[in-house]
Amino acid sequence: MRPSVFSLKGGSLEMSVTDFGARVLSLLVPDRKGRKDDVIVGYETLEEYVSCPGERFFGAAVGRVANRIGGAAFSLDGKDYKLAANDHGNTLHGGFTGFDRVMWNVEKATENSIHFSLTDPDGQEGWPGNLKVHMCYELTPEDEFKVSYKAWTDAPTLCNLTHHSFFNLTGDSSRPILNHELQIAAPAYLPVDDKLIPTGEIRSVGNTPFDFTVRKAIGRDIQAAGGYDHNWCLSGSGLRLAATLFEPESGRRMDVLTDQSGIQFYSGNFFDGSYSGKGGRPIGHRCALALETQKWPDSIHHAGFPDTVLRPGETYTHTCIYRFCHEN
Repeated sequence: MRPSVFSLKGGSLEMSVTDFGARVLSLLVPDRKGRKDDVIVGYETLEEYVSCPGERFFGAAVGRVANRIGGAAFSLDGKDYKLAANDHGNTLHGGFTGFDRVMWNVEKATENSIHFSLTDPDGQEGWPGNLKVHMCYELTPEDEFKVSYKAWTDAPTLCNLTHHSFFNLTGDSSRPILNHELQIAAPAYLPVDDKLIPTGEIRSVGNTPFDFTVRKAIGRDIQAAGGYDHNWCLSGSGLRLAATLFEPESGRRMDVLTDQSGIQFYSGNFFDGSYSGKGGRPIGHRCALALETQKWPDSIHHAGFPDTVLRPGETYTHTCIYRFCHEN
């Protein structure tokens, strides 16, 4: 089945979306002068999203479990499960055939929203239980891009979904994101090993390159951090402000709100310019970033991490809002 493309409008935002991976292809956002640019980094053509010449997760819905699970295995209720090892012996973003590589059902499309559904079958990539997912993308009159998830299972399983758009608020994916300024409402982050699996420690951001409690340029401490691809442990609960991203030249600001316990900030460390994006421009090192709201990675292996187990009779819910405005 050939993927379809849908157009949404809401407030001053314009978006294009495809049912392949339920991914966002473009998002036009005005700058401080009212000029609209596409702030989503991705491929030029729909065929490239399918063939995937480089980055696999551009703009996609991610599941059944976002981020990484160490050793591509876990135990639940006395049963051992072996998952697809698609990332250095670990499981990343669901496995080889995650939610980003399948066709989603379009339940309803309106001028400003699109409603998707998906049933991930028992045993897919090693996951137990049939998982049913409903997801909605909506552009609100307040210039918000809202992502809403609900999920149900018929057997105990893991569920931790996210959205994986890559952003560059300049509108040019060949320009580094190092001058973007970022603030994250988190007093702690999760250190990782050399395969980006959390060590189990919850470490204060104080006096570290991971301190974004006050807005700062991403490039200021990135070398000392060795690049960013970590989970920040958010303050508070309920729907709240998790992060603010600002690009000084355009004046564009993006606030990220969520009801989840964590946010993964990835600074585009693995982009190397070896393949091109929109307009034929190469996607270079640290020319795109992701801010993925989710529960903490590898939680199933760490006591004290947020619970990612979903059981029959329970409903998984997740709301993430990317809210746009500008500063003068």
